[in-house]
Amino acid sequence: MALFKASPLPIRLIASRFFAYSTLQSRLLFLSASPPSRSRLFLKTRPRRASISFLPRNACAARAFMSSSVASEAVQGNQSSQAYGSDQIQVLEGLDPVRKRPGMYIGSTGPRGLHHLVYEILDNAVDEAQAGFASKIDVVLCADNSVSITDNGRGIPTDLHPVTKKSSLETVLTVLHAGGKFGGSSSGYSVSGGLHGVGLSVVNALSEALDVTVWRNGKEYQQNYCRGKPVTTLISSLLPPESSSRQGTRIRFWPDREVFTTTIEFDYNTIAGRIRELAFLNPELTINLTKEDEDPKKAQYSEYCYAGGLVEYVRWLNSDKKPLHDTLAFRREIDGITVDVALQWSSDAYTDTLLGYANSIRTVDGGTHIDGLKASLTRTLNNLGKKSKIIKEKDINLSGEHVREGLTCIVSVKVPNPEFEGQTKTRLGNPEVRRVVDQSVQEHLTEYLELHPDVLDLILSKALNALKAALAAKRARELVRTKSVLRSSSLPGKLADCSATNPAECEIFIVEGDSAGGSAKQARDRRFQAILPLRGKILNIERRDEAAMYKNEEIQNLILGLGLGVKGEDFKKEALRYHKIIILTDADVDGAHIRTLLLTFFFRYQKALFDEGCIYVGVPPLYKVDRGKQAHYCYNDQELKLLQNSFPSNASYGIQRFKGLGEMMPLQLWETTMDPDRRLLKQLVVEDAAEANVVFSSLMGSRVDGRKELIQNSANMINLHHLDI
Repeated sequence: MALFKASPLPIRLIASRFFAYSTLQSRLLFLSASPPSRSRLFLKTRPRRASISFLPRNACAARAFMSSSVASEAVQGNQSSQAYGSDQIQVLEGLDPVRKRPGMYIGSTGPRGLHHLVYEILDNAVDEAQAGFASKIDVVLCADNSVSITDNGRGIPTDLHPVTKKSSLETVLTVLHAGGKFGGSSSGYSVSGGLHGVGLSVVNALSEALDVTVWRNGKEYQQNYCRGKPVTTLISSLLPPESSSRQGTRIRFWPDREVFTTTIEFDYNTIAGRIRELAFLNPELTINLTKEDEDPKKAQYSEYCYAGGLVEYVRWLNSDKKPLHDTLAFRREIDGITVDVALQWSSDAYTDTLLGYANSIRTVDGGTHIDGLKASLTRTLNNLGKKSKIIKEKDINLSGEHVREGLTCIVSVKVPNPEFEGQTKTRLGNPEVRRVVDQSVQEHLTEYLELHPDVLDLILSKALNALKAALAAKRARELVRTKSVLRSSSLPGKLADCSATNPAECEIFIVEGDSAGGSAKQARDRRFQAILPLRGKILNIERRDEAAMYKNEEIQNLILGLGLGVKGEDFKKEALRYHKIIILTDADVDGAHIRTLLLTFFFRYQKALFDEGCIYVGVPPLYKVDRGKQAHYCYNDQELKLLQNSFPSNASYGIQRFKGLGEMMPLQLWETTMDPDRRLLKQLVVEDAAEANVVFSSLMGSRVDGRKELIQNSANMINLHHLDI
């Protein structure tokens, strides 16, 4: 049973987090049922102002139409390249490469890279647990925006290293590709997530300060660093007799403000999502997460320990679904590779959720373990279906997509010598893993389904229904494809397209209704901005199959207008007609609901849109304040309060609260919401696929009881003055 403790969360409106309206925390949106621990885990927002730099509307666009400036830059570059000599060859030493190109090691210098620093240290501690030497990890988000991670493992060695002539502790902190996880007889770990020996040293290089404490051999060792360089010598002291047996490592670091482009602030929920994953994957490990705050009432604490492992993980993912059977789970070890699998089909789900892990590292792009799982599932169920005469036609073979409909599956492999793609480890490449996973799944799934023929009947019945729905969807898809062939009918009639043809320079606003569509069409810059008005609320595809989805006119308009292609086919960004898809709805309950339905559609139909950074939410102003001949626009209550405080006490002014885009004049809409130089956009990316799946299932699925309970439990967090009723 999961052990979970949580202190009261700070009062934030859940829906505003979910929908990227992080600046509009005072608004209650439709998804107020979203649990606060999930909202920011699911979608992380990135404010974008002036993301495309264009000149005033009556001038030429800087990027799209000023080719002469590009040519002049190229000439200057050719002139400078002629002076290329040996004095221009730079040699970066020590940790300088990390500080010079941090994105190569942590992905970015924004929030994602910032949190990656925590994951690097956390994964090191988990490696100690996987090796059997640690059972507890404490993660503390300190009030000064530093992070402390402590484990009770063996502790980093502190003796003199024979090669570097420095302590082993200083070696792993200051030398790239130095560590105990390279495999072989001299390795300190049989299985680990770390491979390259750069994680700890990268964190050190990108921190303005780092303090390390090691407990080992009855002593406590301490050393301080600054931007990758030691500022103190390694100091040791004897531990008191009562704690002489203590072992472990504590790393506390302060991220460097010179490196990271955003505010140094760690998100509790984002880190909690990663810790929850690790606790599910390592059932004998307890991880504590604490967030300190100067105000004790805002402090947070959670403890994660899941003795059931992957079985509890699947149960958590399917908490809002109707399972067809008990969770099937097994562990198998072949040729030194350990395979852990837990899976369950649900009757009320129309998509699959496959999560793969290699040495506790989430492989978001899949790999050979996922390939082996998919192949084995498809082959095994087809063979059993024909053997049991449930599949009667000899020429019918269920595809993998039909077999996996409604499936939730976790596959975790422990590989002694994993082959990952890059430092961020998004895909596993070991070919031998596919064979091991394939064989293991086939044996255990066959045994389980032969012992439970009723479960086999339910799974195959669902798969056959999926096949029938797919055939109906195919006919509807052919209609979609046929429409796209004919130029006259290739685009929806209500779409006001732009004149530019380069998708990278084009953006489309999806707006709510004809009134908002009319204002947006008059306000837009026709060269690069397109408008697609929606007629009411689109279909909730979380509750409908593909056949119903393709028959829906508004869904068809979205697919054709955006160039999304067919669900299930490989995503091709070059096929998109616009690389910025901006959801722009009214600031009321209906607008939030429409935004929810659109996000559900994009996530279930083409999740890669989030991975490619194509989905944005436009933020229109909430208030217009008129004072004399001056007009001020405020995007949230805080801005309004600041503006009011700046006026004299006897000032006379009027406040207009915008509820619909149709209330704004076209010029107002352009200046506040659509002008790339002045607007505020929120980019939406998926930080945690598992969290995203749970959020969409619970909020948009067919089960009402869970949503009702969640609303009741969250009622005390709502400011009634902000309800749009």
